[in-house]
Amino acid sequence: MVLQLFEGEKIRFAAFDADKDAEIFSKWTHDPEYLRLTEYEAARPLAPFHIKKKFEEMEKDAHGDFYYFVLRAKEDDRAIGFAHIRWVEWNHGNAHFNLAIGSPDDRRKGLGSEALQMLLRYAFEELNLYRFTTHTFEYNDGAQNFLTKHGFQLEVRRREAIYRDGRYWDALSYGILAEEWAKSADSK
Repeated sequence: MVLQLFEGEKIRFAAFDADKDAEIFSKWTHDPEYLRLTEYEAARPLAPFHIKKKFEEMEKDAHGDFYYFVLRAKEDDRAIGFAHIRWVEWNHGNAHFNLAIGSPDDRRKGLGSEALQMLLRYAFEELNLYRFTTHTFEYNDGAQNFLTKHGFQLEVRRREAIYRDGRYWDALSYGILAEEWAKSADSK
């Protein structure tokens, strides 16, 4: 049996291509809404040079517990987002992930759902993980609904851990177990 790990209906997983991707990733860092929905760090724009350097550092620091994918639209091969698995605890079968669609024009078209389904299949069937965890913020209702829709459960609420726009917000951790994913429609 051959299972396609890196190709979906509308998107595919690819490696970061510094010449091709740095410019568009840099453009996303100029969108404070995007940054505040995906990052704990303070929002700041990055030049393509800084994006390339950031990827070089990530690659250098990766020791078999970091998997990075650029999400590409199959129709025109442009970068539309990223997905990465990190902090893998092999002895426990646990890992954390991030997933984001960069441009507002590409959001709410099912691309994130397709990417998440591919990432879950990769995590549970290829890496043989048992638990998959991600983090979001109290103010990100879209992410909370998205994760719940795909079978994730709220596991941790760090009260008032994020300071944005003059107030403190809760940081949220969502998780899904391999057996929960296997029972869901996402695994089909």
